[in-house]
Amino acid sequence: MSKKEVDIEKKGEQAQLSILIQKILRNAICIFLCVLSLIPFWIMIVNATRSNVDIQSKFTLLPSTYFFSNVNKLLVQCNKTVPLWRYMINSLVISGFSTILTVYFSTMTAYGVSVYKFKGSKFAWTFILAIMMIPMQVTAIGFYKFMLQIHLTNNYIPLIIPAIAAPSTVFFMKQYMQSALPLEIIDAARIDGSSEFNTFNRIAMPLMKPAVATQAIFGFILSWNNLFTPSLLLSASSKYTLPMFVQLLRGERFRTDYGIIYVGLVITIMPIFIVYFALSKYIIAGVALGGVKE
Repeated sequence: MSKKEVDIEKKGEQAQLSILIQKILRNAICIFLCVLSLIPFWIMIVNATRSNVDIQSKFTLLPSTYFFSNVNKLLVQCNKTVPLWRYMINSLVISGFSTILTVYFSTMTAYGVSVYKFKGSKFAWTFILAIMMIPMQVTAIGFYKFMLQIHLTNNYIPLIIPAIAAPSTVFFMKQYMQSALPLEIIDAARIDGSSEFNTFNRIAMPLMKPAVATQAIFGFILSWNNLFTPSLLLSASSKYTLPMFVQLLRGERFRTDYGIIYVGLVITIMPIFIVYFALSKYIIAGVALGGVKE
């Protein structure tokens, strides 16, 4: 082999080695970030298996044998007020209906802004984006006074119906539609005599399945973990949500037992994991396609 060929071969080997090193580094960083994100969940699960004294005295990543004891203590605390299953049903009812309303009507709003070109459509879209900038805490007092005047406090209606207005979900859906919903299909359906409502439900919604699943995950998590609004509106203990009950365990009404608190937290996040793993196959495709522009 000539010297030139040897040099070319060495450069090729060096390039392959460099690519291999970069791949190893990327994988190592991804594994490190994955482990780092899972550590808080692991600590929570481990603490759920430990006694209150052990949690306060030392830190460890190894599980103990007090899990069922903590569960029994939690059930005893619940039996003094409201059964634990009641809190779970309350949270599931609120989160389930809120998620359905958020996803469906946000998709419909994004469909209307994307498909129909009417006078004032740009203003409507700008208004939706402006609402995204307003924190919920800013309008909380006015919202509570309004619910008080129409006698809807201590009721699930103001926790479910407002989920129809979700500007962040509308924004995501519209961005997704720009790349995943060809307008030619909508026009073809109109020519075939399909009504607008039927076109949306039978053509647009199935094409939006990845985005719908993605936003269903986010909407369910947001509603399930919501502590501020239910604490503001609900006063009867029989209507408390599960996060409210976990917060109640830290109050003066109950003796502070961190083992019980961590068991309550584990029970609280279980439905979130179930929903996530059921719909997680759509989340990457939904986020990726939602950010693609024509």
